[in-house]
Amino acid sequence: MRTYRRCCLGLLAPLLLALPACDRPEDVPVPPDLVPKEKMIRLLADLHVLEARVENSRLPPDSARALFQAQEKDLLWSREVSDSSFQRSYRYYGTHGKDLGEIYSAVVDTLTQRQAKFVPPPAAAAPAPPPPAANTGLTK
Repeated sequence: MRTYRRCCLGLLAPLLLALPACDRPEDVPVPPDLVPKEKMIRLLADLHVLEARVENSRLPPDSARALFQAQEKDLLWSREVSDSSFQRSYRYYGTHGKDLGEIYSAVVDTLTQRQAKFVPPPAAAAPAPPPPAANTGLTK
């Protein structure tokens, strides 16, 4: 019985010591190269569009992944954002659930607006054509 207690204590002690390490700190330091929210919204919207294009390209998975990574790198470069800066910013916003929720809400709105530009509005109900004139056999 004594060995059982020792065994349980030996297994339980490291878990109890590691448990506080799982707590997320309340005040996460802001990365020095944090991507502003507005820029992050545009980047994420563009990345989602890029991902959709690559998925629809019907390339084999390894080729699609390579294409996406290359185009993602080009997109980040054109926006003057480093990959590491983007990752740190995404992680920072992710630890602040409210911030990431707001960002993705704006991303969805942005993508909806973009889609509206490409989808033609539904056609208005055209007036019905007049019924054909009855052929009475009379001519002018």
